[in-house]
Amino acid sequence: MGFVSFLLLVICMLIAVAFVTLLERKVLSYIQLRKGPNKVGMMGLLQPFSDGIKLFFKEQTHPYMSNYMMYFMVPIFMLILSISMWTLFPYVINVITFSLGILFFMCCSGMNVYGIMLSGWSSNSNYALLGSLRAVAQTISYEVSMSLLLVNLLILVFSFNLVDFMLYQQYIWFMFLSFPLFLCWFSSCLAETNRSPFDFAEGESELVSGFNVEYSSGGFAYIFLSEYMNIIFMSLLTVVLFMGCNLYSFTFYIKVSLMVFLFIWVRGTLPRFRYDKLMYMTWKVFLPLSLNYMLFFPTVLVYFML
Repeated sequence: MGFVSFLLLVICMLIAVAFVTLLERKVLSYIQLRKGPNKVGMMGLLQPFSDGIKLFFKEQTHPYMSNYMMYFMVPIFMLILSISMWTLFPYVINVITFSLGILFFMCCSGMNVYGIMLSGWSSNSNYALLGSLRAVAQTISYEVSMSLLLVNLLILVFSFNLVDFMLYQQYIWFMFLSFPLFLCWFSSCLAETNRSPFDFAEGESELVSGFNVEYSSGGFAYIFLSEYMNIIFMSLLTVVLFMGCNLYSFTFYIKVSLMVFLFIWVRGTLPRFRYDKLMYMTWKVFLPLSLNYMLFFPTVLVYFML
């Protein structure tokens, strides 16, 4: 049952990724006062499948001076990492139970750095290497603040299991208890997934397409899939941690969709940050705030216990 349920989850997730790309193109087009994809199928609904078929049937090229094996293996590694994170989906009926889910998430999100770094390095291209170096510096910086934000929530729950977050938020969401933490967490999610306004790894104006500039066909499709899987998973995790996730209710999936929409809305609205300001924000704003909350939450808990 566990294998079947996870297989079903992966299939549904891949379909979700396809339609999130369509949603992004539609939302961005309406922000920019144009129509977006509207030719393939009704209202462009079949556009994601058309794009997928086109990508996988294109010619696979590789740079002559690249590290051949690593260049081909890294996109598959990134995809496997993104899929493995979805084992944390909080099944209430315990088809798969994961008592150390938050630790597993932190390990997987830390490993994502290696995929970006190796894809840029193995391409043997200056643009790709610069993009991967930026992404590594950015992701490592935000790993620190993200870990401390998670520790603050763990102080409230005293458990690494995501199902416990659902049980503890039956009466009040953690977002209302710590709204500044939620804002910091959302900004960290944007930086962690290399999304605008923190998309320095893919700065088109400076680095053509960043770390994936030399990839084409299936390799590019795998990187693309892993990126959007991470976006959907971070949206799901945000809902689980801050917005009270009753998996049996339809509102849970509406909240996840709204979080994905927020990722897209930010991309269509905000210009790209300056790189030094990004680093300044994580070390001078997010880190002190999360450390202060780490002092505040235990104090409040001890006060109420006494």
